[in-house]
Amino acid sequence: MTIRVGERLPDGTLTEMIEEETPGCVVGPNSFKVSELAKGKRLIVFGLPGAFTPTCSGKHVPGYVARYNDFRAKGIDEIWCVSVNDAFVMGAWGKDQKADGKVRMLADGSALWTKAVGLDQDLTARGMGIRSQRYAMLVENGVVKLLNVEAPSMFDVSDADTLLRAV
Repeated sequence: MTIRVGERLPDGTLTEMIEEETPGCVVGPNSFKVSELAKGKRLIVFGLPGAFTPTCSGKHVPGYVARYNDFRAKGIDEIWCVSVNDAFVMGAWGKDQKADGKVRMLADGSALWTKAVGLDQDLTARGMGIRSQRYAMLVENGVVKLLNVEAPSMFDVSDADTLLRAV
């Protein structure tokens, strides 16, 4: 069942590739509990089918990177990109997209969190296995305030400009 507006994000673990050691984070993949990451924050969380894919790389991530300062001006603390890829791929993709410091590239390698929010899709017939649907949400202190889920093969409601107008 797909998560709904007013519901709390399910807890789970997402992984992020860390390039520089900081207190509490070592170089390499680091796992984070969603509840801890979301606590007390106003977030944009967007999900997409996969790293380095045409719409995801050409439109979805670049829009959020380009609009980062606009989101911050509207009180957004962080922007998360969640994909069913491993942390190494997400880290490399983040470099390619120049997302560092703007969009957190969070891996859900086994699709466990994506399934928990009910936004998974089976793309096995296309050689991609279980992936995320394309969506974007506004989350405040772990509670979904807005959820835009794309129709299959569409990119109309989860883009940065649409979310920016809504926040």
